[in-house]
Amino acid sequence: MSKHLLFVALLGHGHVNPTLPLVEELVRRGHRVDYATTAEHADVVTRAGARWVELPTPEHIPVPNEFGPETFGLFIRHLFAATSATYPILQEYCATESPDAICYDAMSWSPRILAEQLGLPAVRCIPNLASNESFSLMSEFLGGLGEDNPVATAVADGCAAFSADHGIALDPASMDVVEKLNLVFIPREFQPAGDTFDDRFQFVGPSLGSREHAEPWTPADPEAPVLFISLGTVFNDRPEFYRTCIEAFADGLYQVAMSVGDLDTALLGDIPPNFDVRPRFPQPAVLRHAAAFVSHAGMNSTMESLYYGVGLITVPQMPEQAANAGRAQELGLGEQLDPATLTAETLRATVARVTSDGAVRASLDRMQKVVRESGGATRGADLVEEYIR
Repeated sequence: MSKHLLFVALLGHGHVNPTLPLVEELVRRGHRVDYATTAEHADVVTRAGARWVELPTPEHIPVPNEFGPETFGLFIRHLFAATSATYPILQEYCATESPDAICYDAMSWSPRILAEQLGLPAVRCIPNLASNESFSLMSEFLGGLGEDNPVATAVADGCAAFSADHGIALDPASMDVVEKLNLVFIPREFQPAGDTFDDRFQFVGPSLGSREHAEPWTPADPEAPVLFISLGTVFNDRPEFYRTCIEAFADGLYQVAMSVGDLDTALLGDIPPNFDVRPRFPQPAVLRHAAAFVSHAGMNSTMESLYYGVGLITVPQMPEQAANAGRAQELGLGEQLDPATLTAETLRATVARVTSDGAVRASLDRMQKVVRESGGATRGADLVEEYIR
């Protein structure tokens, strides 16, 4: 029997993209899926077969050069304001459309409150490392700062403001609620302390869905190795980093596909003929050909790299990415570099090690098999159907 599902994700590509193959699979099975998100993601959710429900675009948050506790606290304040603004919109939607269940991104907590109020089954979608009593992603960010820190203050203030605006008690201690079904879009083997998570956490791994073949890309030279360089969609205003990459790989050993977002390429100086520099690339298509991936270690990029068995040279730009990068290195899937001390010589030598090390190759082959056998969107849809039946 078909169901009516509401998906909700307020944040960026790394939170929306992992859910799209699941949406595609649920729609393929005959379910109605509506997706509440901002206009930035309207096209991709409709292409996945969902009906777009518009949420207001949050106030722009300037991207810092350094991501410390003060910056993270400011981000939390913006996130609370944006999430609070979505609450009445989702409330009105549920009153008129009567969904059977709500699937929400773990950083968009207002739909969780709404599902609880309406007695609807709620599925929490986690596109990053999950947290429990044995591993806390937040502690990775804030370890040693204590309770009196900018992030804790921002959370407390946000809860108080939400309670005042909507008349709903919201306690900071209850923000990270574990649902009866929590879909984690990474394999359990990549999760730190993975064996300590109970059956409420289902590690379905990544899926690419229709994105895998949506846009073609082929290297100009089918014989030369491809090096993919990308800092993702947020922390990519880094001209000095891209100049370092050009210095490191201008010798022509690699065909370099380098994504620079909206950066003015004039800031990069002369671009060597072996470099293909664009605002964006179809990432799955490039990774299918890549020998190595110089990456910010966003989880979506990390999982797609492992899906294709591509070694990672990580240059994380913020704490969550550093946690991903550290885990990848711990598992022998590549090496982590410090962006503050990065040189062309270090980068070139690290890429050479990662691409030639037999132990790294063996670890990548093992993890690629794990990633592809985690079940992805098919298993995720099975779990959702079983849960809401």
